[in-house]
Amino acid sequence: MVHLLLAVIYLSFISLGLPDSLLGSAWPVMHVELNVPMSWAGAVSIIISAGTVVSSLQSDRLTKKLGAGKVTAVSVGMTAAALFGFSVSSSFWTLCLWAVPYGLGAGSVDAALNNYVALHYASRHMSWLHCMWGLGAAVGPYVMGFALSGGAGWNMGYRYIGMIQAALTVILAASLPLWRIHKRPEDGGETAAPPLTLPQIFRIPGAKEVMVTFFCYCALEQTTILWASSYLNLHKGVPAETAAGYAGLFFIGITVGRALSGFLTMKLNDAQMVRLGQAIAALGILAMLLPLRESVTLAGLALIGLGCAPIYPCVIHSTPDHFGADKSQAVIGVQMASAYVGTCLMPPLFGLIAARIGAALLPVYLLIILAVMAVMHEALLRRSGKNAKA
Repeated sequence: MVHLLLAVIYLSFISLGLPDSLLGSAWPVMHVELNVPMSWAGAVSIIISAGTVVSSLQSDRLTKKLGAGKVTAVSVGMTAAALFGFSVSSSFWTLCLWAVPYGLGAGSVDAALNNYVALHYASRHMSWLHCMWGLGAAVGPYVMGFALSGGAGWNMGYRYIGMIQAALTVILAASLPLWRIHKRPEDGGETAAPPLTLPQIFRIPGAKEVMVTFFCYCALEQTTILWASSYLNLHKGVPAETAAGYAGLFFIGITVGRALSGFLTMKLNDAQMVRLGQAIAALGILAMLLPLRESVTLAGLALIGLGCAPIYPCVIHSTPDHFGADKSQAVIGVQMASAYVGTCLMPPLFGLIAARIGAALLPVYLLIILAVMAVMHEALLRRSGKNAKA
């Protein structure tokens, strides 16, 4: 039963990744068909991110009331419905409408699943599960590229992924009894402690620092996801259809990196894994920044993914250790909200920069975000008293 639940959680993480890369990979074609400026991808991203912020902040309350299993099943179902909505949209404003349930579905499931795994599984499992997210995210651009190259259009790309999400919703609904294996107060039910308020969370030592760390991480990741194809197309001259597929290199890097991270966590602790990832991501950004051949740029994109690989799962996994198991769901919910604020603000901001100055500034933008993230992670270790162990 335990192994069957773990398999379901693996499928859930694949589901989380599948839709994340679709907008960025399809936007070079979408904005032309919808007759809107390139920078308007940021508006859709903002709406999705705003929904995830709202649902993330409610994750502690929802999970304690319903349990992680029900929250996951309902949230994936909402995402499936939103993807079908995207697939039938023919105007920019319709996309914006369907982006609302898209975002609301993503936030709660992300926070609930991450806390569940952080509480009940070792760090290697967190890395391997997030490897499954990367697998889903890597498949997304290729599904979209298949739809575009085959003449089916971006709408059908969204529909293909929506069908997969709908099937997973059925599996999750059938698996609800399995989630009681690790039943404890933090996982939901009438005996659960009252949810923490935002002021209470902010007063926890290290909470502000981890919020900024997550803000920067997701700003780095999502800016790369959203604008890598456009960077390759506009700055490097790669055809739009080819650039959509090349964007998958980031997800290949992050997927391979998380597979390897699972083994490395047996030797290195979470803080050391985060530092290693930041160093590799810096190398990848520099490879994109330097005026070298296209192959070096593509290798840099894969390196950024490789560097991002251990950061998210290791910071998440260390949350119960930093803040206590009784506070971890509340803190992870706020971390997720901070992450999505970064997703909401920073990719659209680069869209404005690209429209006014040029897409060539993408590596510089990413490097600044990475530097702030590294500083705040070190501050988190100091504030939570874990720096000596790192």
